[in-house]
Amino acid sequence: MNEINTTEERLRGEIELLKRQLEEQKKRSASEEPSGKAPTFRSLLTVLALLAVLAVAGYYLGYLPRQRREQVLAAEAQSTSESLPMVNVVKVKRSSTTGNLVLPGNIQAVTEAPILARASGYIRKRYVDIGDRVQAGQVVAEIEAPELDQQIRQAKAAVDQANSGVQQAEASLQQGRSNENLARVTAERWKKLLDKGVVSRQDNDTYQMQWAAQQANVQALEKAVAAANSNAGAMEANVSRLNDLQSYQTVRSPFAGVITVRNIDTGVLVNEGNTLLYRVAQTDRLRTYLNVPQSDAESVRVGQTATLTIPDLPGRGFPGAVARTSHALDPASRTLLVEVQVANSSGQLVPGMYAQVDLSVPRKNPPLVIPGDTLVIRADGPQVAVLRPDGTVHFTRVELGRDFGATLEVLSGLEEGQLLVVNPSDATREGAKVNPVGSSEKAPAKKN
Repeated sequence: MNEINTTEERLRGEIELLKRQLEEQKKRSASEEPSGKAPTFRSLLTVLALLAVLAVAGYYLGYLPRQRREQVLAAEAQSTSESLPMVNVVKVKRSSTTGNLVLPGNIQAVTEAPILARASGYIRKRYVDIGDRVQAGQVVAEIEAPELDQQIRQAKAAVDQANSGVQQAEASLQQGRSNENLARVTAERWKKLLDKGVVSRQDNDTYQMQWAAQQANVQALEKAVAAANSNAGAMEANVSRLNDLQSYQTVRSPFAGVITVRNIDTGVLVNEGNTLLYRVAQTDRLRTYLNVPQSDAESVRVGQTATLTIPDLPGRGFPGAVARTSHALDPASRTLLVEVQVANSSGQLVPGMYAQVDLSVPRKNPPLVIPGDTLVIRADGPQVAVLRPDGTVHFTRVELGRDFGATLEVLSGLEEGQLLVVNPSDATREGAKVNPVGSSEKAPAKKN
């Protein structure tokens, strides 16, 4: 600035000297030239030279000093700005009101059942193999069991024998009732004779006791008939059981589905209740079990939409819905068991597939989200550097939620719209004034 002032003073002195020389030149020209004559070429040249000198002097005295002053002020401002550390800042934002919760799961059939042998014997013929679609009640295999046929004939013979026993017991009962009637008539006659004094009391008592004995005999014969009927019923039930077992020689599918397992072939010996013949599963509708974290368990409802994606089928989504929940958290994992069902009319999904299930979970109070590179881990917990309205830095503790890798959820400690310093360096200390870049907005004023 002192140099500029010295130059201006020197130029002003030169201009004053030129002005005096111009006035002296005018005077000499007026004294030398007669009046009424036009100025000479030399005089005009002198005037033009003086005007040019005045223009140059005005440039150096007016525009040039002003430009130099502006350059000096800009340099001073730039040096002041460069003295503050420059930091990148980002704004704290709130996450979406609808969170996409993606969980892994294994696809299973809604209904799946093993088909076991209910009759012992040899496989006479099988009709289906793995991958075949069957209808409810369709014959899938036949078992040959000759000894079962013999048991049925033996059981039927035992039924006939039991029925004969029933008939014999009924005949004995009829005879007993006849004897009881004869004893009753005789006893009544002797009682009348006793009343008339014709017979002795001893003879009358004998016939009365014979009547009572016949009555007891009739009761015993009735019980014998009942026992014979029960025995015959048991024999008939045994025949019905064996007939049912004989019907199991024809193996049928319990419901419509797909054969997923086959463990038999023609001629194989199978044992009742132990040998697995087939496994059938319904694949027109599938289900997937999910373990929803506790933080999102409250948002999952029955009937909520879901989308299944298969890594082996990129670009394809299979719509489904939440069919049921356990309504209780697993104390070991703090998760909610959820069943998602999806229609599979096309048959592209098969049981056992690995799937990713996307649940559109609505959030009543969406948490704040910050970039992961704004977080600072210190001994007293996770912190972030907040840019105050006055341009200073303040480190505040935060409570973190879920980690998404590039971003983090913040449950408490920040407010929406605050500016955070990205990758705070050693120069970014508590209370330090910084020069923020990367955001066109100013730091928000602190709320009361």
